[in-house]
Amino acid sequence: MNWLDEGALFSQIGSFLSEDLGRGDITTQACVARNTRARGRFLAKEQMVVAGLEAAEAVFSTLDSQQQLEAFVADGDEVEAGKVIARTSGFADVLLAGERVALNLLQRLSGIATLTRRYVRAVEGTSTQIVDTRKTTPGLRMLEKYAVLAGGARNHRFGLDDGVLIKDNHIALAGGVSAAVERAREVVGHLHKVEVEVSSEKALREAIKSGADILLLDNLTPAETARMVAISRELSPQVALESSGGITLENVRAYAEAGVDLISIGALTHSARAMDISFKIQAG
Repeated sequence: MNWLDEGALFSQIGSFLSEDLGRGDITTQACVARNTRARGRFLAKEQMVVAGLEAAEAVFSTLDSQQQLEAFVADGDEVEAGKVIARTSGFADVLLAGERVALNLLQRLSGIATLTRRYVRAVEGTSTQIVDTRKTTPGLRMLEKYAVLAGGARNHRFGLDDGVLIKDNHIALAGGVSAAVERAREVVGHLHKVEVEVSSEKALREAIKSGADILLLDNLTPAETARMVAISRELSPQVALESSGGITLENVRAYAEAGVDLISIGALTHSARAMDISFKIQAG
């Protein structure tokens, strides 16, 4: 999991724990004797792609630097219901204090990885790659985009400082497609590619003529997408093509077969269902 910024991860985990613990776990303090030892294990309750093991371990090690997680699978692995994903042992109060935050992260990230894997499998055999979007949970973008990678897809922009993507509102404010692309070309560095959102043949032709590197074909049907792909390939074969908007597991392959290079799907991060994972603790 070297892709994650360890410092940022532990900073976020500290905030998550502070939110949940407040001034302390009064239930555990009232019911469990100090220095009680315990063992806990994460159990998959359904089939899934696992993601978030290092985040879960960071929860416990933030509470106790000696705490470690023994994982039996790796992020990105598919597991069946009933599989023990990982286990840990240590002070009972540490396990109880970290349980909910660790589970929330593991369930959320595994849900994203599982949904992502379904989309990736749906386009197997084509040359199209599935990518995510910036439609992430505030504060969880690093982890959620990591989960997308664990599911087998790729990341789009991490943030607004990561690349130039001229959308309909930029075009409206700049005075048209050509004006927006030409202005961007004058301002940004030579290492930045310029992507432009287009929904018509006229806009596509303007964007290519103005020097766009990537075209985002937005909210088109698969048939409309195939037509736009054919026009773009004829005008400029090197321009990369991306589809977005209204794409589901049922129609994603039709978009891939239309010939686009990328399909960006916000649902990977904003609509993934949390996976059913339990954390059972025993004395010992």
